[in-house]
Amino acid sequence: MNKKITPELLPGKRTTPERITSLEPNEIFVFGSNLAGMHGGGAAYIAYRKFGAIMGQGVGLQGQSYAIPTMQGGVETIRPYVDEFIQFAKQHPELTFLVTRIGCGIAGFTDDEISPLFEQAHGVENIVLPPNW
Repeated sequence: MNKKITPELLPGKRTTPERITSLEPNEIFVFGSNLAGMHGGGAAYIAYRKFGAIMGQGVGLQGQSYAIPTMQGGVETIRPYVDEFIQFAKQHPELTFLVTRIGCGIAGFTDDEISPLFEQAHGVENIVLPPNW
């Protein structure tokens, strides 16, 4: 049985704020995208307008943002991109990655469906997850 990590289990662990309006120079806004990189709504639009996301780029680092595709199918199609993101974050300890509730807006998934994909992120110091993920 997997025990869900909660803020009570990780006292003092930072969580991603509900709304991100600005970033420190070393912070990266992690958002859900589509593979075509059409950042037209939700967090993707914010990433495009404020944090350097590039139209036409649906995956990876761009400006002060990092795209994880969430619109191409079921939860299992998202997992490889999350795993790739976690590896990227481990390779860039100088950056802090603020993960939004990817896939839980326009893509239509729930927190309970998406948060398990980030289980391996809990031990990574520079990945900040939404509350209760």
